[in-house]
Amino acid sequence: MSEEPTGDPVDEEPLEVRVDQDLCTGDGICVQYAPSVFEFDIDGLAYVKGPDGDLRTAPDAHVDVPAHLRLDVLDAARDCPGECIHVRRRSDGVEVAGPAAAVPAA
Repeated sequence: MSEEPTGDPVDEEPLEVRVDQDLCTGDGICVQYAPSVFEFDIDGLAYVKGPDGDLRTAPDAHVDVPAHLRLDVLDAARDCPGECIHVRRRSDGVEVAGPAAAVPAA
């Protein structure tokens, strides 16, 4: 079952995600939302992992967001208590979810 596009550019553009370990509180919300994208390392902090399942532990490491996990990754970024998950458009690097994301006008 595929979802219909909403017209929101975030629904259509490829995204990438990273975790800022300096802000990670280890709550695990991200791992609950998208365990194939996020995982804890031995230090108790969350990291992103690639399609090969390997953790990306280098500073500022990012991975592409699989299309079928887009909403889970966006929700993880929005619900993260440490505000350490950054989701940005691959095309221009603009953050669409996370602490630096633009807040829509009410």
